[in-house]
Formats: sequence, C-alpha cells, structure tokens
Amino acid sequence: MTLYQWFVFFLIIQVVHFLGTWKLYEAAGRKKWEAAIPVYNAIVLMKIISRPTWWTLLLFIPIINLIMFPVIWVETLRTFGKRSQLDTFLGIITCGLYLYYINYTQKLEYNAERSLHPKNKTADTISSLLFAIIVATFVHTYFVQPYTIPTSSLEKSLLIGDFLFVSKVNYGARVPMTTVALPMVHDSIPMVKRKSYLSWPQLPYLRIPGIEDKIKRTDIVVFNWPVDTVHYFFEPKGRPGVIKPIDKESNYVKRCVGIAGDSLAIKDGIIYINGKVLDLPERAKPQYSYAVALDGKTPIDFEQLLKELDITDPVGYKTESKDTLYFKALTAASAERLKNTPGITSVKREITKGPENGIFANAKWNRDNFGPIYIPEKGKTVALTTESLPLYERIITAYEKDENGNKNDLKVNGNEIRLNGKVVNSYTFKQNYYWMMGDNRHNSEDSRYWGYVPEDHIVGKPVFIWMSLDPNGKGLNKVRWDRVFTTVSGEGQPQSHFKIFLILLAAFFVGEYFWKKRKAKTNI
Repeated sequence: MTLYQWFVFFLIIQVVHFLGTWKLYEAAGRKKWEAAIPVYNAIVLMKIISRPTWWTLLLFIPIINLIMFPVIWVETLRTFGKRSQLDTFLGIITCGLYLYYINYTQKLEYNAERSLHPKNKTADTISSLLFAIIVATFVHTYFVQPYTIPTSSLEKSLLIGDFLFVSKVNYGARVPMTTVALPMVHDSIPMVKRKSYLSWPQLPYLRIPGIEDKIKRTDIVVFNWPVDTVHYFFEPKGRPGVIKPIDKESNYVKRCVGIAGDSLAIKDGIIYINGKVLDLPERAKPQYSYAVALDGKTPIDFEQLLKELDITDPVGYKTESKDTLYFKALTAASAERLKNTPGITSVKREITKGPENGIFANAKWNRDNFGPIYIPEKGKTVALTTESLPLYERIITAYEKDENGNKNDLKVNGNEIRLNGKVVNSYTFKQNYYWMMGDNRHNSEDSRYWGYVPEDHIVGKPVFIWMSLDPNGKGLNKVRWDRVFTTVSGEGQPQSHFKIFLILLAAFFVGEYFWKKRKAKTNI
C-alpha cells in the first residue's frame, strides 16, 4: 500500500471508530464530535477509560498496536460495565465491533471510578504477561534483536553457534512493513510451522534515523536475503516457493565489502574497491581453499595439526590422493603454518578458473574473478544497454517501482529497452545498494551469486556475542567461554567481558540485599 492508500485507510478506520463509539463518548460526559477527530479521539478515549495518555502512542506503533487494540476494546467494555468473560470474548473475537452493539442497543452506564487493579491472580498474570510482551516486542522490533549464526560463511569472525545481539539503532530501526504479524517471531510460528504473518496490508519502507550515518565498508551486517528462494514448510507440495514480504525474508549475515557508489572487482580471490585492495580489519580473517602436497614419507599427526590450525569443522579437509590434502577453508596464517610442517612440500591456494555456474550477471565470471561492477547509489544514473542490463535488471523489476508505486514493466526487443512502455537508455536508482560477502570465500553463498542488497533489506548490525556454543563440544566444553560477552567489532582481537559481567551481577545482588535489609530496619 502507498502512503496515500494508508491515509485513506486511516480515515476509514476513524469513521468506523466514530460510528461505533460516539454514544459512549457522550455517556462519559464528552462531546460526540470528539470521537471523530483523528488522534485526539484516542487521547480522549484514554481519559474515558482512565488510562495514561501515552498509551495513545502505542496505538500507532506497528506490531505493538496489534496487542494494544484488544486491550483498549476490553478496557472500554469494562468502563461501561461489561465485565463478563462473554463480553471480553465478544469484544476480541469481533475485532472491537461488539462495541457497536453496546453503543446502540444497551443502556450505557459510565463508571469513571472503576478499579484498575486486576480482581484475581489470573487477571493479574495476564496483565503482567501482556505488559512484558509489549516491552519485549518494542525492544525486539526497534532496538535489539537476538540472532544465531547457522553457517560458517563468516568463520573466525563469527562461528557456528554464536548467539548475537543485533542492534537496530546503529543504522536506524526499520519500521515493520508487515503490519499484521505475531510479535517476536520471524516468518513462521514455532512448533506448528505455519506463516506468522499476513502479506496484506504492507507499509511503505520507512527507517528511523540511526546513530551511524551509513553502513561502512567491512561492517558485518544482518539483512533480509533479497532472493529468498527457499521452499517453505507451510506451502503445499508441488507448488513453487511463496514470495514473502521484504521484512519476512530469511535473515542473512555477511560482511559489507562494497557500499553504494563503489566500483568492485575480484581478482584471484582478492577484493578491489575503486582500484585498490580492500583493507580489512584485524578481526577479519578471509579463508580460501588450499591444496597441500605431501612427501608421502614423513608421518603427520593430522588430529594435532588440525588443532594447531584451529580447524573445528570435521569436513574442513579431505584426502583426494596419497600425496595431496585439500582444505576448504584456511586463513593465510594457517597456510604459512602448514608450509613449515615436516612432510608437507607445498601449500597452494586454489583459484577458480573459467566460467562458474550460478554466478551473478555474467556467465564468464566466477567466485575468484569477478567484475568490475558498479554498486548503485541513490540518485545516480547509469547507461542501460543490452550488455549492462543483466547487472541492473533485478533492481529495476524487483527492488524498485515506478513513480506511482507500481511494479516496473521492463521489456527488451533486440537492442531496444522499454521501461513502462518508454524506450530508455539510462536508469536512475531510487535507493542505495550494498555488496555482501562471507570471509569464508569458497564456502559462502553471497552477492557473487545473487547480486546487490537493497537498503530497504538492511536489518541491523551485530554488536555483541552473549553466548557461544560449540556444536562438537560436550559438558562445560560445550560453551566457548572465551567468546562469551565479546564484541563483534572493534580494534584488536576480541576479549571476553564475562568476568566483568559476573562481578557487576554479584554487586547488584549484594547491593539489593543490603538495601532491603536497611529498608526493613527503617520500617520497624
């Protein structure tokens, strides 16, 4: 839905509200016209049901309002004496339309002095639970989201089993586009494996200003996978994959190696930005596949060797012949260490030659030799030809729309390119784009295979590892203690702040104990 459509929808809701509540407003001693003024009517309603005015804000925050609306319906019913379980059920199941029945058919008795405290333990528990859900949803949606690392694409920087806090405030929280969805879950309901959202209505893309001006090169970023082609568990067999809303597409985490306006090329696996080798931070440890030649005579303790190389993936190497080992992910430092190992005669980085299937935009490129390409920047214009079109076709047809908010119609006839019925030879981008890659260069499905990441797909920035579990560990060794409470970014090697956390936690409980003890003495 466009902003104009949302405005019309909002006005319709105001009319529905007025028709169903104006007598309730009058019964509470207010003017009936007060039920018709957008926003103001909600402020007045909060006064009628004896709830704080700031609750009005919650009614206009996507996802949060889905929880608040039923609360307001029930509170309104109770303010006018409808406190039975049946009244509560009807108020919720009819999406508030039960108020029409009360408004027009019942004798209205306004109880301005009603008790706001729950009458029993069950009601108190429900009230506390709703409050907790609202707070948690607000934090999860607009501030910090927990995230788990499922793959090894950022191995060494982020490991399989790392549990992250992803900040929404660094790049600015994205207002949920999917307005009807269960809080604090992504695209499916846990256990039952069913869609957790309705695809309609959708809000236009809107992002709250963040504490950082923009994404920087080499930032690790969480984003929605633009070409989410996974076939989902909730679709009938035999059907193609469903198309999900942007904010419900699968979450990916990669390193941003190119920002809007950059020229990017990959030569023999090395990334070049604007003609210069990309300068990676100390914590980034790119890995490649290596062929390791053996002399066939000297015995090698491979278990000890893997431990020294910090290779925890049991399929991190394989033997193709008696005299050669193939490692699928080694850092440059580990490769140097291998060169000095007795029994190893050479260590050679594997570089892909020739075309590779599935590579983005150009059939002649591969994962180690790619580009150069231009990463689109908002407001910038590029020439469109049949040669350049494959680079930007998906941007034009899938990520951007025409002036009226409709999907672009792109057609090619020979050397003629038509966009929305007009012959064009250039295109101006409507948003910024980014190029995302994994540090595990030969074991990462990233932008080399599916292209640019639009700005409206950005979720947030991983800032903190609060827990890290080794899939191969047991007992206490299951926890990677050296990674618990470490930051994701920063200078130097990561340092665990777990001890500081324990000290602060102990200080809190000790302080609380003495505070309660002192308070007890004061009350005597």
